[in-house]
Amino acid sequence: MNDSQPAPCVFCEIAADRSSAHVVWSSNDALVFLDRNPIAPGHLLIVPRRHEGTLWNLTETEYFDLMSLARSLAKALSKAMGADRAAMAVEGYGVTQAHIHLVPVNGPGELDPNRQSTATEPDLAHTASALHAAIEPRQLHHSPENRASQF
Repeated sequence: MNDSQPAPCVFCEIAADRSSAHVVWSSNDALVFLDRNPIAPGHLLIVPRRHEGTLWNLTETEYFDLMSLARSLAKALSKAMGADRAAMAVEGYGVTQAHIHLVPVNGPGELDPNRQSTATEPDLAHTASALHAAIEPRQLHHSPENRASQF
């Protein structure tokens, strides 16, 4: 008999401040942080604070709020990273927690998970700083006081 407990969800650990991440935006309902193994610099993960295994199991309100947040962040992400646009992916693997990948891209084929590589802490900190400066709270559907003050 195996008495071991399942490993805690890494995204829930980040949301509960028990694990570190470079958070660029936060609210009571969602968290946005840099992927440690980005497809491209600026690769964001948009995660609901309430744990749910897949995006499709979220309530309608949670789902639309996350999609609205992704849409709101896309322009700031593209601008901060000097990219043509932001691409979005939802695959549901890797971490069993609903989340959206928002990745700056400049052409077809750039949203390829095989392009992932581990980012250095200095690179993540620099990218987080650029994104934090580019994200204007009034452009987001959530209130300005929820913007992350630390990353």
